[in-house]
Formats: sequence, structure tokens, C-alpha cells
Amino acid sequence: MGGSPAHQRHMLSNLAAALFEHGKITTTEARARRLRPYAEKLITFAKRGDMHARRQVLTVVPDKGIVHNLFTEIGPSFADRPGGYTRITKLGPRKGDAAPMAVIELVREEVSAARPRRRTRRAGAAPATAAAPAAEETAAATAEGAGAEDADIADVDDSEAETFAAESPEAEVETPEAEAEDAEDDEDEGDEATAESDEAEVTDEADEGPEEAADDADDDKDGQ
Repeated sequence: MGGSPAHQRHMLSNLAAALFEHGKITTTEARARRLRPYAEKLITFAKRGDMHARRQVLTVVPDKGIVHNLFTEIGPSFADRPGGYTRITKLGPRKGDAAPMAVIELVREEVSAARPRRRTRRAGAAPATAAAPAAEETAAATAEGAGAEDADIADVDDSEAETFAAESPEAEVETPEAEAEDAEDDEDEGDEATAESDEAEVTDEADEGPEEAADDADDDKDGQ
């Protein structure tokens, strides 16, 4: 800013008074940066609103009309804003000496509900974090599938056991009858086989009788 410390204090006092009176002023970028914390400190005093704060502001801004406006209008308008009462907008270089210019103004927008900040995760940590739930879901699905298969197998075993238990008494009851029928069938087959063998022997004897008699007669003739 240049000049002595006393000159800088007077310059900042005049700039703050002009800012509170008009709402915004155009000055160099360096002065706007120096004015911003200075003016916001005075606005904080105005938000307090007590007599001690008013007297402290009067030591910096001697104009009572501007101080009254600061405490009655500007201070209460920033009651819900925790900070950031001013805004600096760059304008570019000034004609002549090419000094960078800027506009410093009071923020008049209402405070909106602040969104909670979300921490940015590293690129390498995000896939690992995403892979963990996927692995857990896969393991849970596998466990559920295995449990369902075990339940199905248990149901099948139970049904087979019930079927076997239901059929086994009938099998035990029918076993003696089946054995008796088998024994009768075996006896009938044995009788049939014996009868057939007897008939075959009788038939053979009948066939061989005349032939043997003829042979005996021939033998007798030859002997005579």
C-alpha cells in the first residue's frame, strides 16, 4: 500500500467507511486484500451490538452516521452468517499504470443450509472398499446356497426313510406266503419231471420189445 503505518491506518479507515456507506467500492487488488479482514472485524463488532463494541468501532470510523448504519442494518443482516462478509472480484489492469483492480463488496445473499463435507478417498482405496462388500455378499450367497442344498438333501433322506418304513412291514408279511408258493412250485416242477422221465422209459421199452423178440427168433433159427 505504501506510506507510513499511520497513513495506512487512515487509508483503511476511509476505505471501510466508504464500503459500509456504499456497499461496494473499486480499488486496487492489494488494498482490497488488506481491507477485507479489517472490514470483517468491524462487522463482527457490529454483530455484537453492545456499547463497548460501538465505541471500539468509533475509534476506527469517526463518522457516527456510518457507525449507526453498520450497527442497525449491516450487522443484523449477517447474524446467521458465521463469516465471509465480503467478496473480492478482479477487474483486470487499470489504464495508465496497469495496476490490478478489484471490486470489494458486502455479501447480500442469504445463508443456505451447508451440506456436510465428504472426505475424498484415494483411488486405490476405493476399489478395495468396494470389493469387500462384494466378497461378503458372495460368501453370504454361497453359505445360503449350501444351507439350501443341505436342507434339500435332508428332506430327501427323510422322505426315503419314511417310504422304506412304510414298505418294510408289507414286505415282512408277504415273505412267508412267497416262500410257501415257491415251495409248491418247486414240488410241482419235481413231480412233472418225474412223470416225464417215467413216460420216456415206458416208451423206450415199448419201442425196443418187438425188435428184441425178432432178434431172439433169428438167433434160435441159426442155432438149429
